[in-house]
Formats: sequence, C-alpha cells, structure tokens
Amino acid sequence: METRVIQVEEQHIQTGLLRQAGEIIKAGGLVAFPTETVYGLGGDALNPDSSRKIYEAKGRPSDNPLIVHICRMEDLAYIVEEIPEAALKLAEAFWPGPLTMIFHKSAAVPHETTGGLDTVAVRMPSHKTALSFIREAGGYVAAPSANRSGRPSPTCAKYVTEDLAGRIEMVIDGGGVEIGLESTIVDMTEEDPVILRPGYITKEMLESVLGSVREDRTMMSDLNGQAPRAPGMKYRHYAPKGSLTIVDGEEERVTAYINERLDCLKREGHKTGVIGTDTTIARYRGDVCKSAGSRDDERTVARELYRILREFDDEEVTAIFSESFDTAGIGQAVMNRLLKAAGHRIVYLQ
Repeated sequence: METRVIQVEEQHIQTGLLRQAGEIIKAGGLVAFPTETVYGLGGDALNPDSSRKIYEAKGRPSDNPLIVHICRMEDLAYIVEEIPEAALKLAEAFWPGPLTMIFHKSAAVPHETTGGLDTVAVRMPSHKTALSFIREAGGYVAAPSANRSGRPSPTCAKYVTEDLAGRIEMVIDGGGVEIGLESTIVDMTEEDPVILRPGYITKEMLESVLGSVREDRTMMSDLNGQAPRAPGMKYRHYAPKGSLTIVDGEEERVTAYINERLDCLKREGHKTGVIGTDTTIARYRGDVCKSAGSRDDERTVARELYRILREFDDEEVTAIFSESFDTAGIGQAVMNRLLKAAGHRIVYLQ
C-alpha cells in the first residue's frame, strides 16, 4: 500500500484535501491526522472492520480500547447511553480540548472499537484541522496515537510515516503539535468521576468544575495481569528502542549516580543518553544529553518528551537515564508516560 502525505495548515484549512481524507475513512481506510495532543490514527468508529484495521496497522492488542473523536457536542448522544450532568459540565469547560470521557456505550458503537468493553471513550479535539477532518469523515473517528504499538507517540508527521508508511492510506501533515502528551481520561460511569490517565487537564482543573474527582489507584503503577479500562492503561507504552531508567532523588545525588552509570555503560560499549532540564543538562557525561525544558513550567517537558525519545532512537542510543519530575499538575502526566516508557524501572536515591 502506498501512503500519501498531504500538508494542511491549521490557519488555512484546505477543505478539498480534507474531504479526500474523509472519503478514505468512509470507505473503510485509515488516515493519520494531527491533534493538539499527538497525532492520531483514524478509522470509522462505527465500522468494526475499520477498528480491526487500526489494531493491525499499529500491532496493538485488541483489548486496548480506542478513543472515538467527535466534532460536535450534539453527536455524543448517538454513541452513548446517557450523558451525566457532570459530563456536561466538563464538556462545557474543556471541550473542544485534551479531555477524554468514558461513558456507557450505545449499540451504535461496535465492541471492536471499545476493546470488548461496554463503555466508550470519547473526546472532541480543539485542533481545527482535526475537527474539519472528523466532520468530513462522517463525525465519528476512532483514533489511538499514530505509532506502532509501544513506541513513543508521534508529535510530528515524520514519525507517523516512519512507523506506518505502507500500512495506511494517508497522513495529514499539520506540523508539530501543541501539547505533546495524550489527553486526560476521566471515567464518567462511576458515581464519582475517576481519572484513569493524567494529562494536560489536571486534577485541580477538573475539581474546579466538579468539586471532587478521584484518581485510579493504578494510574502511576504497573497494571500487568489486569484488563485495561481505558486506552494506554495496561501495556508498555511510549518506549524508545534503548533501555530507559528513571532516577529520583536530591539533584546532586541524581547527577552523580547517573554520571557513574554513564561511565560504566560507555566502557561496556553502549551509546548513552540523558534527559535532564535546562539547569542540569550541562552536568551530564552522556553521549547524547537533551534538556526537556524548565522545571518552572513542566508544560515544556510534556511538549518535548516524545520528541526526545524519538531522537534517541534516531541517534541509536542504547542506554538512557532520565531525571524524575514532580507529580503535581501536568508533571503527573509526564511521570505517567516516563514510567510506562521505562517499564516502571526507577531508582530511588535516599
């Protein structure tokens, strides 16, 4: 299969090109497209064959649910059994935007899209190109991240084509994304809403609307042996090809420990890499050292993380160490992704 790449500018939407992309979806094909979070791999959410194609193209386990992307609030009622009052409040506050909500699904949504669950994950992205594409595609686009399963999610079209060229019909190249981490996921089927995956929309932001929101106890832990309740919960995700270890502790001890391990691994023939911050990166002795931004604004870390992991692959780094990050606000989402990328391999320095 030849994969066509089209370039679309968010500020100057080319309706004709997006209509072509939409026709591919309606015909049962797959199209990768930009959102404000990461690039998504889209198929017709109401067509079980399309969902099966998504799993096949990604090499994704079929019990890992897909997110249904919509472009109009009025379309939600068709794919869910009921819309709780709390969900309406969150939608008013954060849709369009990087928030996914889980509902009891209607009969319109096939189990192939939901990973066999009777619930469906839904979000309305804020990216103008994404919204126009979803509209042209019929209004319901199932889309996980547009990467091979387990790899770092793509934040630019280059890495989409690297993973999926020859497996899908089209890539919409909309340039780099704004946020860089997947959406926050909140389960609205419980009596009290539960955060299943942290993201740009933080617990504090959700509580400013609802008053009280719980966090799933497994959100920051390994979920081996349990069925995933939402996309990205169970399997090792976001992982570079090289081994990744997180080191947590006081700054000077972290720097010393990482440098000691770097020296040892280089003697063993490894090409080494480090993820640090603007204030620490110059202290490391790795072959490839990259700053993820500033601890004063961890949104910069969120935006750069996947790009850095992909660049380590490009540069054939085999052993990577990362500083740990605060788990308040969006830092919690950063650590969630890092832990999954590292297979929960973390060193705590007392």
